[in-house]
Amino acid sequence: MKKIILLVLLSAFAVSCNKQNKADETNTAKDTVSSDFKMYEMSEMAALMEQMYAYNTQLKERIVNNQDLGAYPMAFDKIHTATLTESADRDVFFNEQAALFIEAQKAIYADTVSAKENFNKMVNQCLECHAKKCGGPIPRIKKLYIP
Repeated sequence: MKKIILLVLLSAFAVSCNKQNKADETNTAKDTVSSDFKMYEMSEMAALMEQMYAYNTQLKERIVNNQDLGAYPMAFDKIHTATLTESADRDVFFNEQAALFIEAQKAIYADTVSAKENFNKMVNQCLECHAKKCGGPIPRIKKLYIP
């Protein structure tokens, strides 16, 4: 009887050690996977677009509430020089659209009486470019319209 109990205990010990080794292997595999994980970093252009969206969301509220619009944000001019996610996307079409966007954005400040109409023209300009390049943000951009 003592031999059977000893045999069962040794078997249980051997199995538990084997499970521990498998757990160690699993943890090692997880460490390898997590060390290969790379955090996404926005390009300069993606960060600028996020900044433009946030700014224009606030500008929309100022227009709707008939508040002072402030001055044109000069940081928007970086659209001409910011590094794109895909450098090949900076082509003639992009450069033309960027110039038209800046012109539309500046028109909001130049004619505050027509700020709402000019703001919606600026939104249309964003959509025109994004319809041809990087269409992902289109639903979000459409939320900028002032009814």
